[in-house]
Amino acid sequence: MEELHGIVIVGGGISGLATALALHRKGISSLVLERSETLRTDGVCISVHANGWRALDQLGIGTELRETANSITGYQNVWLKQKKTTLQSTSTEIRCLKQKDLIEALAKPLPPGTIRFGCHVAAISADTGGHCTLISTVDGSTIKAKALIGCDGVKSEVAKYLGLGGIASELPRLTILGIARYPHGHHPYGTQLLQLHGEELIVGRVPLNENLVHFFICRPSPSKDIDATAAKEYVLEKLKDQCPADIIEMVCDPEKERLKTLTRVWYRPPWQMLFGRFQMGTVVVAGDAMHAMGPFIGQAGSAALEDAVVLARSVSRALPGGVDMVSDDREVHEKISAALGKYVRERRTRVFMLSLEAFVTGSLLTAKALAKYLVLVPILIILGSESRRNANYDCGRL
Repeated sequence: MEELHGIVIVGGGISGLATALALHRKGISSLVLERSETLRTDGVCISVHANGWRALDQLGIGTELRETANSITGYQNVWLKQKKTTLQSTSTEIRCLKQKDLIEALAKPLPPGTIRFGCHVAAISADTGGHCTLISTVDGSTIKAKALIGCDGVKSEVAKYLGLGGIASELPRLTILGIARYPHGHHPYGTQLLQLHGEELIVGRVPLNENLVHFFICRPSPSKDIDATAAKEYVLEKLKDQCPADIIEMVCDPEKERLKTLTRVWYRPPWQMLFGRFQMGTVVVAGDAMHAMGPFIGQAGSAALEDAVVLARSVSRALPGGVDMVSDDREVHEKISAALGKYVRERRTRVFMLSLEAFVTGSLLTAKALAKYLVLVPILIILGSESRRNANYDCGRL
């Protein structure tokens, strides 16, 4: 079976749904191919900074989502061994959202039929007989796309087609993410993000609302081949030796634990942001497929939301009536190619700066050699003021 579509988006996560919604807001239809059978709402939480909220406002769902999450008013860092604590108030908007709330809010306004579930992309190739890209699926179907947008994450088939490599690099760290429920409230925790720094251990706590708290526990990975059960035990084994009772209770009390999942840290190195090929003709990448950067600065989700706004804006200016309204394939190809090229040029410097900061921050967490510290710390100091500007960035109107 063979189909022809205007804009096809591979991946129905945050990036793919945000891109589809941004295009929809501009009156442009798209088809989202999602390999799972339902919306992917099994993630835990996501931090959204001011730049991400501006993008959500442009998508028309910012006000709705603000009602589901408290504003974070400050950061508290505690170094357990040194018995040192630092406090810093937030200067811009930042809230932590349940990923389920964000995914559902992005999907809800989309027209019926926009998302095709259970569609697993097997291969991507050029259509030698026309101005399209061929998408082959596991079930044997072929979809022709006048424009293809890869929002398919760190193991992106679209990135592989572009020559970026289908799998981003893995940082040797293991992270457990979870949500703890406090039926009677967690009033002592307030609205601060807490990070405890122990010996080869970082524990974080972020209030979502008055009853729910998001937590994360991060340790260097002992081996790439460690299985999930052993990895969880390994990450948790130092918790009781180093952390105070309320943290142990938050993570280990079965009455409080609502969800706990193990994840690995993936990233694309900053030099790929400068020199990598993000576009080829009418094929382009966005979100983690473009700039996987790990959780170290909390910008992966917000950057993906920015991508959606900028990409849809570029396409709508080139083809105000949408891709399907133009019958001349050559004209469509040229206009979309130019629009995607403009999107990539606008995003490249931005995602490089974010990627560089995340890469340096993550590398410091695993650095053991003094020479590595001496190289990385000055870079992070230089990026200090830039980091605040990054979080307060405005990607502009849709």
